[in-house]
Amino acid sequence: MSCSEACTSGGFRGKLIVISGPSGAGKTSICNALLEQLPDTVWSVSVTTRLRRVGEDGGRSYTFVSREEFEQRERAGEFLESAEYVGQRYGTPQRPVVEALSRGQNVVMEVDVQGGAQVARTMPDSVRIFVLPPDSAVLRARLEGRKTEDAEQLARRLTIAEREVAEAKAGGCYRYFVVNDSLDEAIAQVKAIVQKESGAA
Repeated sequence: MSCSEACTSGGFRGKLIVISGPSGAGKTSICNALLEQLPDTVWSVSVTTRLRRVGEDGGRSYTFVSREEFEQRERAGEFLESAEYVGQRYGTPQRPVVEALSRGQNVVMEVDVQGGAQVARTMPDSVRIFVLPPDSAVLRARLEGRKTEDAEQLARRLTIAEREVAEAKAGGCYRYFVVNDSLDEAIAQVKAIVQKESGAA
């Protein structure tokens, strides 16, 4: 089944769960919890041009490629969505998502606001959730706690975060907004949203 046949009609048996939010909001932790706690739920492995971080396994969270390869795959129409963030390219391969949804599995994908808007257009039946930090001070503390970026990079991420939150609230492609003050509570809220959208008890 191709995306053109079923994406816009909602003709899949599974649900595409789109999780977005600024860097440091807790998206990845929430995604991991959904994968652990919801049956028949799989992860959408993104393709990226950024460098692999310590501890990351290629093919598990991301597939790491050169910019040239990324652009070739983009031109070939392989991506469900693609975007640029902090100077690096990110994309979601379409075929694995379509195949999993056709099998009746839920697919969890973590994308930025650009990607979320693209998915909203191509797959309006997707469940799109934006995760918010309690406030900018908490977000700054979380990013500083990672100790993975210098002051300039941190400032850039905070500026991008402010823009992403504003775009998400004004853009209309996110139906749900969840504030991650307590991770356990945020996970419970997101899980309840997915179960409601899936028609699960």
